[in-house]
Amino acid sequence: MNKYWMKACGLIALLLTGAPAAFAASAPPLSEVKVIKVQSASCGLEDITDGQVQTRCDHSAPGIKVYVLEIGYGQSQPQAALDGFEVNGTRSPVCAFDNGNLTECTPGSKTVGSLYTFDLAGRQEGTFTFSNTSINAPRNTMSTQLYIK
Repeated sequence: MNKYWMKACGLIALLLTGAPAAFAASAPPLSEVKVIKVQSASCGLEDITDGQVQTRCDHSAPGIKVYVLEIGYGQSQPQAALDGFEVNGTRSPVCAFDNGNLTECTPGSKTVGSLYTFDLAGRQEGTFTFSNTSINAPRNTMSTQLYIK
């Protein structure tokens, strides 16, 4: 018996016994990771554009935060560092609505990725790197980097 036939028989058995069946779409793999903002006391909030390789503003002051957008589903422990030194961060789900804008999630909205906020913990300049691997096929790894001056 092939595996598809076995799955179909199992589903039919569940339906016949009255057990509720749960169907869910698989999580999309990572399709994009990018630094979208850098924040500091000296510069405020700087937007980072696609293809930008370094900050325009001189952020060199304690308390720098880096915001990374991840589209798709990556592992819960991405790799983030400044000049090779690991930095800590937090992760929040990001959702999309009909207008296509990314926003915080509310009950019933569709999660499309995550927004990470990294605190550079007193480090004041260097190359920020971020990478993560999809939680499902094709288990691709995506990365981004930005020089923070």
